[in-house]
Amino acid sequence: MTLSESSDDSVKKSNPREDWPARRGGLRQAEVDTCGVMSSGVGYNDQTGAETAVEAGQETTPTTSSSGAAFGLFSSDFKKNEDLKEMLESNKESLKLEAMKRVVGLISKGKNASELFPAVVKNVASKNIELKKLVYVYLVRYAEEQQDLALLSISTFQRALKDPNQFIRASALRVLSSIRVPIIVPIMMLAIKEAATDLSPYVRKTSAHAIQKLYSLDPDQKEQLIEVIEKLLKDKSTLVAGSVVVAFEEVCPDRIDLIHKNYRKLCNLLVDVEEWGQVVIISMLTRYARTQFTSPWKEDAVFDENNEKTFYDSDSEEKKVPTEAKPYMMDPDHRLLLRNTKPLLQSRNTAVVMSVAQLYWHLAPKHEVSVVTKSLVRLLRSHREVQYIVLQNIATMSIQRKGMFEPYMKSFYVRSTDPTHIKTLKLEILTNLANEANISTILREFQTYVKSQDKTFAAATIQAIGRCATNISEVTDTCLNGLVLLLSNRDETVVAESVVVIKKLLQTQPTQHSEIIKHMAKLFDNITVPMARASILWLMGEYCDRVPKIAPDVLRKMAKTFTTEEDIVKLQTVNLAAKLYLTNSKQTKLLTQYILNLGKYDQNYDIRDRTRFIRQLIVPSEKSGALNKYARRILLAPKPAPVLESAFKDRDRFQLGTLSHSLNVKASGYQELSDWPAVAPDPSVRNVEVIEPVRNSGSGSEEESSEESEKTSSGSGGSSSGSEKSSSDSESEQRQKKKTKKRTRKPAASDRYAREQMLPVSPASSSPVGGHLRQHSTPSVSNIPNLVSPLIPVTSPSFGPVKTYELLHHMTGKGLAAKYHFPRQPCLYQPSMVSVQVILTNNSDHVLEEIHIGERSPAGLNVHCFNTIERLEPGASVTVSMGVDFSDSTQAANFQLCTKEDQFGVSIQPAVGELLMPFTMTEADFNREQSEI
Repeated sequence: MTLSESSDDSVKKSNPREDWPARRGGLRQAEVDTCGVMSSGVGYNDQTGAETAVEAGQETTPTTSSSGAAFGLFSSDFKKNEDLKEMLESNKESLKLEAMKRVVGLISKGKNASELFPAVVKNVASKNIELKKLVYVYLVRYAEEQQDLALLSISTFQRALKDPNQFIRASALRVLSSIRVPIIVPIMMLAIKEAATDLSPYVRKTSAHAIQKLYSLDPDQKEQLIEVIEKLLKDKSTLVAGSVVVAFEEVCPDRIDLIHKNYRKLCNLLVDVEEWGQVVIISMLTRYARTQFTSPWKEDAVFDENNEKTFYDSDSEEKKVPTEAKPYMMDPDHRLLLRNTKPLLQSRNTAVVMSVAQLYWHLAPKHEVSVVTKSLVRLLRSHREVQYIVLQNIATMSIQRKGMFEPYMKSFYVRSTDPTHIKTLKLEILTNLANEANISTILREFQTYVKSQDKTFAAATIQAIGRCATNISEVTDTCLNGLVLLLSNRDETVVAESVVVIKKLLQTQPTQHSEIIKHMAKLFDNITVPMARASILWLMGEYCDRVPKIAPDVLRKMAKTFTTEEDIVKLQTVNLAAKLYLTNSKQTKLLTQYILNLGKYDQNYDIRDRTRFIRQLIVPSEKSGALNKYARRILLAPKPAPVLESAFKDRDRFQLGTLSHSLNVKASGYQELSDWPAVAPDPSVRNVEVIEPVRNSGSGSEEESSEESEKTSSGSGGSSSGSEKSSSDSESEQRQKKKTKKRTRKPAASDRYAREQMLPVSPASSSPVGGHLRQHSTPSVSNIPNLVSPLIPVTSPSFGPVKTYELLHHMTGKGLAAKYHFPRQPCLYQPSMVSVQVILTNNSDHVLEEIHIGERSPAGLNVHCFNTIERLEPGASVTVSMGVDFSDSTQAANFQLCTKEDQFGVSIQPAVGELLMPFTMTEADFNREQSEI
């Protein structure tokens, strides 16, 4: 039984209606699954009239005769589209919906469905939401191709911009911006402006996408679009942030003044933005930071990444210089960016991790860049495309910062399953990481790689061995001997590459290796690779005085085969003949003339020119004039040894992670990173001014709350970490002024108000923290005995375990270690201060003298210092108390912890909870007060 007979039998035995979807080859189901929409569940048995006719038409398709089987695919597509047109023009919503699902399925498979445009566009005004969404998906794809037909429905799109459904509004704007006709630019502009103020963040996001389309259609609209971008940049939705920054980068990347007021907001929203938005925002903030902050690398000029102690020692030595250079203090906004991007190193998106890595590389202090190492190594487990880009960036980084990747050297060992381009990059990184300590391990790896069946990789390994021999003088002889052994290898590629590398190495110390030159001369007849033959000839000519008997014989052999050699070999043969003529003319005069005559009539004009030049240079004649006197100085001049450098050495001129860096060519649209400014621009431009609402004279809590919200909006974000080292000068001054104003107010008269101020903040509460902070809950400092009161007992127990933070590591402090904790008791120095206890320990072997607190940052920071500790014996510890006025903020307090000889910059970072005053009350009182809030 033939295949066609079996098909006919199956048709007869089964119910045609039930078997129809299955015999469509699963196409319908695949289409629906591809577009991610489940079947509508409408049975075809319920269809009548035109629907039944459609099915009957489809039923005949599989049973065509075998003569037309070859064209079944094309006839099926034709019938299918006819079927879809009838379904789209039917009066039944369910049938239209099913047809649109199949159409979108065709689009998702990359098939052309443009001929259905007239039938689809008729359904744009449908009342069925699901159908309308699918129609808009189709129109976005084909509106640009079918502009005339799309323009006929433009009034429908405009009406849809007012639709109650946010997805319909967004889809209508998307279709409208896809119609690339200049005549509707005003309509598009109006639609974008309205969508930018829409209540739905999804619609505002779509308007940001439409900005780019309109700008590419009509660049003259730039000024109006910038106004919309400025409005959208103020949007607090994470859904909008990424899209508007993309529009900013496309339309006006040079308008950094638009970013000033939104900088802190973007930094704080960054973690919650969708992944591809994070990539764009990080890239933009990297360029912004390079124009607004001073370089954090100034004091790191002598920084040694392999020895952390050396870094601190060099720092202290610089401070001893009589010039007394002011220590670098990082701008708190600069620190904010680094702090908020660091968690993104754990992102599952490799592009985000790569973006953060390049940000740290270009912006972070040199001793902090290493935090990205582990994340970059983790990306090497991804697909080979990702590995290629990541390895390229690591190769560039490893040239300047070997210590970053040295602990992970095994991650760069080559696997047998790696493709050639990945192997080559790993080889490049291993070569960059090579030093005296690990060179033996790396050379053992290279011995294995040389035996690889991948000839390109084996040749690259030999070049890497040559670079290691050049860079590390201790292994030069070892590498050279190993390369000489490779000359007996059966593989021509390996031998040829070995000859080329040996030639470069011999130039560094030729007097010691005349035996190697003789050995290479003996192998000359067996080597066929032109570059290798040319290298041996060059060595013979350059060091002909080392091999006076062998060089003329090599020239004799070359004279026999001169006409059949490659051009590069011929050129080196002419050079060899000229040098031997000058040093050993008795033996080689006739050979040289013979070779020059052959070269004179060679087909290649380079060889003919070289021959004429050499003849006039070395053979005395009337025409040559005085040039002949300088022949020896020209041809036998000592030549500098070649420097074997990494191919990635000059790629650091491009920003990491960019296309230009990957190609090592400046790509179209590449924006260069600017140099760090010598003096930082005014940081106050990033402060956001909040208009305070009109308040009643008696509502003290509202005053304080609004003031605290202003601080929060103009601040650079809070963090509960005890190790962050950032503070804002401008913000501190503002808080100092506000604090002074607050002190002039009379304290609240009622105890109930005081208790309200000290109630713990509810996590669900949206009110700012300022209303519940220490400053407003403590009595006036003018009456010290009042501190001991039933309301606030001095000896109140701390709630929860006290956490100790490290203030100064003993390695950093040259033996002086400092830790601090918050005792959570009222500060006796000033009511606005937070009490801090510091434990000082001498871990050195000598006495530390005159331990005290030095300069503070900002200058107006209010700190009650502990008394100077005149002497601290080795191994001894002492606990001191101090008070710090944090101005009801989690901004760090920076100051210098000094000894008689050294100064160390330290930072105290309070958590929000440490700013609150503990208050004891009964459960009944607590419940009563809670019910009144």
